[in-house]
Amino acid sequence: MPPTTNANGNNAPSTISLANALMTKLKPAKVFKNAVEQTPLPTPGGSLRTNTGPRHITSITFDDRGDQVLTASEDETFRLYSCKSGKHLKTLYSKKYGVDLPRFTHKNTTVIHASTKEDDTIRYHSLHDNKYLQYFKGHKQRVISLEMSPVDDGFMSGSMDNTVRLWDLRVPTCRGLLNLPSSPVVAYDTSGLVFAVGINRYSRILLYDQANYDKAPFLTITLEDPSLALVSYPPRPIYMTSLAFSSNGKYLLVGCSGDAHYILDAFEGHLLAKLEGFVGLERRRPDAPPSIDPVKGNSGEEVSWTPDSKYVVGGSLDGRIAVWDVQNLPVRSGVVDLKVPPTRLQPLTTLDGHPGPARCVKFNPRLAMMVTAGAELAFWLPDQSADNEEIAKELLKKKS
Repeated sequence: MPPTTNANGNNAPSTISLANALMTKLKPAKVFKNAVEQTPLPTPGGSLRTNTGPRHITSITFDDRGDQVLTASEDETFRLYSCKSGKHLKTLYSKKYGVDLPRFTHKNTTVIHASTKEDDTIRYHSLHDNKYLQYFKGHKQRVISLEMSPVDDGFMSGSMDNTVRLWDLRVPTCRGLLNLPSSPVVAYDTSGLVFAVGINRYSRILLYDQANYDKAPFLTITLEDPSLALVSYPPRPIYMTSLAFSSNGKYLLVGCSGDAHYILDAFEGHLLAKLEGFVGLERRRPDAPPSIDPVKGNSGEEVSWTPDSKYVVGGSLDGRIAVWDVQNLPVRSGVVDLKVPPTRLQPLTTLDGHPGPARCVKFNPRLAMMVTAGAELAFWLPDQSADNEEIAKELLKKKS
């Protein structure tokens, strides 16, 4: 955003607060149609693979300042883009190990990422000179959840080997290990003092004190939605694919592969809201039949908070982007009652403009822009030609 001059005559970046009028006016400002190399055609006499559709971007990450965004895709490449100029900066290949779950460290030139081939090592990679700085070995199966600490060089990984490992960028061996009964998804809160571990098949979310992770979790949350029993009995299990704390630490967003995400109270574990109005990413294509048991599918990075935690943005199998207004969540306290149904929230608006499934949806941590990805990559900005009448109404509301 262009700098403005403040009262002291100094240059200061202009700030913009996210409001309903702005969120409903988001439009794709730039679409990168060649953000993924498509599957080569089969050679004559070669084995024909089943048609799984086009290759997708599987994961995106912003640096701390929101200046750059990095994508990882099924063509085994990283692609780096500038958020300010909207230009593709460079493409880096990792054909030997594959790439998944890239996460910027606190330097905008280095990332950690999971592997998809060869082994299940986590790699510390320099984007500046395309070299590996460190290997973090220990997991025996694929890493499915990877998060950088918001405050230091620590990071955390969850794997299909039913373990969570705690690491430090400066040391190749893990400094903490949690053995769990099922595959986990992980998240840090914004202070870096607490982390959450979601355990599928048991519908539990465990909250640990970072300094005492070897002790029992200080809070165990049961994720149980009583409204699912009205659809089928026994109710279809909820399959968690991501966890994210709100910026104020009060709420926990649980991303799921089905047709609903959930918001929990992070202090006591009350189920507050059920986010509806989209098609879940459990299937790869809309014409694929749903499985009997819930699976991860393409879900994992399609739902996230805006930086101010006023809104949640999420992708859908039909390519639409849902925006939920979560500023007025119900307040609950006392003993958790699992029979109390959550408040059902429909999207404030549903944005069109994304071809194919929206597998990754993230809001820039510093700028008023959103990035969505699937078979293509799109940068979204508020439409400046917005209805002036609506803006005037919003300003009058604030004054009154």
